[in-house]
Amino acid sequence: MKLKYILPAVALLLSPLTASAQANGTNSTYSRFGLGLLCDQSQSYNRSMAGVAQALRSGSRVNMQNPASYSAMDSLTFLFDVGMGLQRTRYTQGSSHVAANNTSFNQVNAAFRVARNLGMSFGFQPYTKIGYSFQQSRDVGVDPLTNMVISNTFSYAGSGGLHQAYIGAGWQPFKGFSIGANVGILWGSLYHQLTQSFEENGTTNTTSFSSLRTYYYTSVLSWKGDVALQGQIRLNENDFLTLGATVGIGHDLGGESTILRTAASGDSIKGSTLKGYSIPMTYSVGVAWSRTNKLTIAADVIMEQWSKSKTPHFTASDYSYTPQTGDYSDRWCAKVGAEFIPERYASQYLRNVYYRVGAYFSTPFMKIPMEGQMLAGPCEYGLTAGLGLPIANRYNNRSYVNVGVGWSRRDARAAGLIDENILSVHVGLTFNERWFMKWKFK
Repeated sequence: MKLKYILPAVALLLSPLTASAQANGTNSTYSRFGLGLLCDQSQSYNRSMAGVAQALRSGSRVNMQNPASYSAMDSLTFLFDVGMGLQRTRYTQGSSHVAANNTSFNQVNAAFRVARNLGMSFGFQPYTKIGYSFQQSRDVGVDPLTNMVISNTFSYAGSGGLHQAYIGAGWQPFKGFSIGANVGILWGSLYHQLTQSFEENGTTNTTSFSSLRTYYYTSVLSWKGDVALQGQIRLNENDFLTLGATVGIGHDLGGESTILRTAASGDSIKGSTLKGYSIPMTYSVGVAWSRTNKLTIAADVIMEQWSKSKTPHFTASDYSYTPQTGDYSDRWCAKVGAEFIPERYASQYLRNVYYRVGAYFSTPFMKIPMEGQMLAGPCEYGLTAGLGLPIANRYNNRSYVNVGVGWSRRDARAAGLIDENILSVHVGLTFNERWFMKWKFK
């Protein structure tokens, strides 16, 4: 496929991604807590392998989850990876259920080789997402003057999320061992609104009772950094064993968090704090066994130290708004994935297709306040599968359209919480063009 045909296709793919980047991509009530729901950090090819990444190493793919992998970049190519997703989620609470559809922007990454054994990458990805709107009502008594039933209604709404842009480098100081790092910025806005109102027999009462509105707003502008390593051992002529590890640096996030509480009577309370939120130290390790140009099986284990992360809390007694720990638990996540290609350079198209599967499980890490106690949030697990469909150009180079499906579940273990079953479809393009080939004319 000629470059002049590929570039318009990339632009066409990017146009809906730009629009979907403005959408939250979720209707989950769990995005109400902390920084919101965490976004999958995988690329379009390994998303179908449950996101395993730490020990994946290739000269024809971008792996931003382990920057040490950049040292494997092919000297002749410029890599570009972009993707988007569609989700349908079924929310269940007791015997009630509802479904919603969402789109999401997944990632845009690029990578290239700078010098021998030195590669670089840059890109943009969402980090968290917030998007919800729901109500809860309950009867609180009877008005002694009117004998009407008084109900209390809480309306919740939120939007926003955090985004990250990075640049990174990976270097192989000697054969079989590489180190790397990503540095970048983390920015975005978190907006939440809670409205409390009273009704008598279904009619809002503003005479006897005063409604209360609380606004929470945070603007974040901070940094993010990761350091990584990879080691590769050749077991025999065809088999390789790769080990990888990445440490994400936890720290307080720059920015201001504000709370504004107003009553219909005209009274108001305002508080603010700097560095109200923080991101955790993250430790990721992985192993992969691969048979040259055929099969790769990989596994990752990730620990995110959320228990030490802060969120802002309002204290009514002195109207203070201060960062505190206690809203999170440490999160553990295990992933396994596999990829198989029958014959990479075969003349038959289907033998050039990558076939991918994966599975993952993560422990609860957010805590849900309910009836005066903090309940463990949902654990999450899922299955993935997908294909890498090759696009061959006249120079025998390879670009791929990556398509995949996934099923995941946020499983609430406590009564009264919501279960979420998510069916997702993702589409991405790994564009691999020989921009740096030196031509020889005879």
